Amino acid sequence: MTEQLSAEDWIKQGLKALARDGFTALKADPLAKAMGVSRGSFYWHFADLGAFHAAVLKRWREIAAEQIIADVEATSDEPLEALLRRSFGARLDLERAVRNWSAFDAAAQGAVRAIDRRRIDYIETLLEKRGLARATAQARAQILYWTFLGFALSGPPVPAARLQGLLAELLQMISA
Repeated sequence: MTEQLSAEDWIKQGLKALARDGFTALKADPLAKAMGVSRGSFYWHFADLGAFHAAVLKRWREIAAEQIIADVEATSDEPLEALLRRSFGARLDLERAVRNWSAFDAAAQGAVRAIDRRRIDYIETLLEKRGLARATAQARAQILYWTFLGFALSGPPVPAARLQGLLAELLQMISA
């Protein structure tokens, strides 16, 4: 790689390595090798590994919550349905990797807690907009989020046709 690397390039590579190989891959040397540069480039952009990890977690929060919420809000579909299709239809390797990381790292654990709260709050808002009372929206948002986490952390992907049927059933359950 001959062009100048940016901090963003390192963060993108870090997210790829995290999703593929887990949090132990988030080190300067293996990332530099994968990018074909010296690790000096890494330290040009990040004071230390902790600063890099913080930047990776910040980007994860942006793409795993804020970007999804912005996309859902911009869609012409019903927001809750759009959120479910997007969340349950996504590749979740990065989600699993960050949650695994959080079992070993306080900063990752804080990022997971923050994103969990943000996502649940957003789901509550969508349910309230559908006319549910606040207490009911809170309970159903929590249950829906637990359902997502179970899906995210479970085994092989569900075939698309079956997934669509499950999402329809889920919507019916939380809207009843």
